[in-house]
Amino acid sequence: MTEGNFVDYVKIYVTSGRGGKGSTHLHREKFIEKGGPDGGDGGRGGHVYLKGNKSLWTLFHLKFVKHMRGGHGGDGGSSRSTGHDGEDKFVEVPLGTVVRDIETGEILFEITEHDEVRILAQGGKGGLGNWNFRSSTNQTPRYSQPGLPSQELDVILELKVLADVGLVGFPNAGKSTLLSVLTSAKPKIADYAFTTLKPNLGIVAYREFQSFVIADIPGIIEGAAEGKGLGHYFLRHIERNSTLLFLVPADADNIKKEYNILLDELRRYNPEMLDKDRLVVISKCDMLDDELKAEMKQQLDIDFKGTPYLFISSVAQQGLTELKDKLWEMLNKDENKPENSHKI
Repeated sequence: MTEGNFVDYVKIYVTSGRGGKGSTHLHREKFIEKGGPDGGDGGRGGHVYLKGNKSLWTLFHLKFVKHMRGGHGGDGGSSRSTGHDGEDKFVEVPLGTVVRDIETGEILFEITEHDEVRILAQGGKGGLGNWNFRSSTNQTPRYSQPGLPSQELDVILELKVLADVGLVGFPNAGKSTLLSVLTSAKPKIADYAFTTLKPNLGIVAYREFQSFVIADIPGIIEGAAEGKGLGHYFLRHIERNSTLLFLVPADADNIKKEYNILLDELRRYNPEMLDKDRLVVISKCDMLDDELKAEMKQQLDIDFKGTPYLFISSVAQQGLTELKDKLWEMLNKDENKPENSHKI
């Protein structure tokens, strides 16, 4: 998927169908000049639904959709005939889509499961025909109900990508290069900051035909939590990742400082992100000789006490197997716990 085809934010005006009017018809036929009321009810207006589809990865198909409409309900007729219901509108969206009201900023709901269906705008109820209002004291009612009006709202659809592992790092840290060697994804790679402007997803093939999904997001800069750089536009994409991979290049001035800045930006954006599993990966280690790497390990053992770290080189293909093994272990740690460890 090309970068231009990845759409994760759209604004849409939604209108459900209005309900049909009830009929005020009075029964007439040969030899029956003054028959009773027989006006039918109006039909229901069409709903607008969102439906989850696991085969979709982007909101690109809604990029040029500015208005979603449900069909209007038909008016009631004679002989107590009910008007037709308005056509419902079903719109498929990728899993991880968040629906937000533009005016209030309130999150209305989220689509997280395949074939999950939620009503976005409810169609108006059809009006009752005059047949419903007949009584012993009012045998010829000449009135009926109008249908209820349609529901209108402006919404924002935001996509928070659903991936197992999220790559976190400063611009030009080598995240896209790592994604390209671990998966079949072909992200744009260049030697300048903010080469990646949209998230990239890739599937990592693991042992015994198993796999997991990894997401490369645009680089974080200091102040991203306040919206600097690409700010809130991409930080939401790592809220759903169960494991965060912090990528820091080996030639960084201060590896621990860079890691702390990244961690602080995530904390200020959403403190719950700090509860996720974390792995620190020192990239571009092909620039280090064995002696320098040993010195760095001594310092990193102190700096990252309690947080696992690895050395890799995407270009030289070093440490990638160990990285996949570690990520798989972290993603499946709950499944690997022995349930009956006390038994012999």
